[in-house]
Amino acid sequence: MEVLGSNPGAGMGEVATAAGVVRRTVYGYFPSRSDLVLALTERAVSEIAAVLAGSAADHEAADAAWVDFIARLWPLVRRYRVLVVLRRGEFGEDIHALLGPVEGALTDLVQRGQDAGSFAHHLPADVLSRVAWSAVFAIADNDLSSGTLDVTAPTMTTLLMLGVPDARARALLGGLHGAVAEHRVGEADA
Repeated sequence: MEVLGSNPGAGMGEVATAAGVVRRTVYGYFPSRSDLVLALTERAVSEIAAVLAGSAADHEAADAAWVDFIARLWPLVRRYRVLVVLRRGEFGEDIHALLGPVEGALTDLVQRGQDAGSFAHHLPADVLSRVAWSAVFAIADNDLSSGTLDVTAPTMTTLLMLGVPDARARALLGGLHGAVAEHRVGEADA
């Protein structure tokens, strides 16, 4: 992931060198570069789907569920941002197909928010959800070199993109800071 993240066109030799093995070893696990990329995509989709499943509770307001999703997704985004680049290339159809269930669940969440009046109707739910969650990866990609942005940047940006009023978005962010701090305390106790 690190090799492809810094150079999406990296070959199997570069992956092998980074792993400290010979190319033949990498080919033993992944017969082709395509197999490697698809295996990494499957891993990413599995992790992202688990994050989404853990944060998209039906009883929770859609905007609050979105905030929780982004908070849980943010630590993974830098690792999997390469999927955005690879999706534009030769692996696009395969990556898009693998991401289908995640995008479907996000569409359902945005539709629920639109139905409840939490999210705007300026775009259909499927387009709006895709634009908003893609923005998270774009923000992470731009922040890669400096690492100065925390989860509030993509959360606020996507809430505004979804049509959440500024005051409500700020209130949700206030709850996010408490949840992040609570999560950190829980990690320290463990």
